[in-house]
Amino acid sequence: MIRYLGFIIAAMAVILPGQTLALDAPVGRVLLVVSGKVEHTNVGNEAHFDKAMLEALAQHETASRTPWYDGVVRFSGPLGRAVLDAAGANGEHLRVSALNDYAATIPVSDFEAYDVILAMQANGKTLRIRDHGPLFVIYPFDTHPELLNEEILVRSVWQVNRIEIE
Repeated sequence: MIRYLGFIIAAMAVILPGQTLALDAPVGRVLLVVSGKVEHTNVGNEAHFDKAMLEALAQHETASRTPWYDGVVRFSGPLGRAVLDAAGANGEHLRVSALNDYAATIPVSDFEAYDVILAMQANGKTLRIRDHGPLFVIYPFDTHPELLNEEILVRSVWQVNRIEIE
């Protein structure tokens, strides 16, 4: 019986290789909407993520000095590339937008080359809107000091609520 079940699963993988995978529907308040060139959706043609969904993705922590905080801060949250993978992103650029409509374009290659996170916490505390939350694009400035430049700082969007894959 187990051997036949394995055969059926393998056959379905061959028969349905191009099928789009759907994400689970968010249960809590949606923190992030990923749209554009995405394959895994859960609301129309978009991928909506609540806090629990983001916390279920591969997490990372980076400790760094930034222009926005005094001293070294420990930021934690899902890796940017984990969010892109979960949404089945298929593009070259990200248009990352904030609650106040500020937006920056980030090459997908940044998320692949570096451990860029969508920080949800700073020093163990949840980022609130007044603290640059709910999500803050944080580059690993501590391990890659060459990233601490104007071009990358512009890409470090806070109060992120939307990513469009272009």
